Amino acid sequence: MEYWEKRFLDGGKIWGEKPSKTAIHALELFQRHDVNKILVLGAGYGRNTKLFTDANLEVVGIEVSESAIKIARNLNPKTQFFHGSVLDMPFNDEQYDGIYSCNVLHLFLKDDRISFLKKCYKQLKTKGFVFFVVFSDKEISFGKGKRVEENTYEIKPWRPAHYFTEIDLRDHFKEYSVIKTGLIEDVENHGDLGPHSHILRYIFAQKE
Repeated sequence: MEYWEKRFLDGGKIWGEKPSKTAIHALELFQRHDVNKILVLGAGYGRNTKLFTDANLEVVGIEVSESAIKIARNLNPKTQFFHGSVLDMPFNDEQYDGIYSCNVLHLFLKDDRISFLKKCYKQLKTKGFVFFVVFSDKEISFGKGKRVEENTYEIKPWRPAHYFTEIDLRDHFKEYSVIKTGLIEDVENHGDLGPHSHILRYIFAQKE
């Protein structure tokens, strides 16, 4: 929580205002399957939630950084935000047609990943959809840093990242009917790294 609060407090809109390519792809799939109300996990400062609300989806976001939420409320006042960790879900009693999560699941160790996904499952309507984006084993940083679990490395002190293979990602969503998986290159330009690309893995699945 402290890491992300400091990052958004110091850096503001660290990824710019344009939405992630993954959010654009998720929106296409949500619209194709008549998804109307979604929960966005790790909503940040609202660059992706704005894409969804501009498309007339009803959006609720969860974000661990209070500074990010302050920015998001100015950028995207149509979204309702809850301040807190996704590990502390639920923040309400509602269920959603869809859940979008970009670059959150891989930040947790195995036990917390399982707990997190169980909470997501409960907040999703029957026949609802999930679109999750995670680090892949194709990332340049894969295998670097201190190994803390299988395919999980501390690329920065106290900040582990899990790198998903296709089989691993499908196994995490074995309670769902998987519709689509794939790799997507997402370009970023922030901090000391400058322009760089992430090779991300995504999954689109339906709750039975």
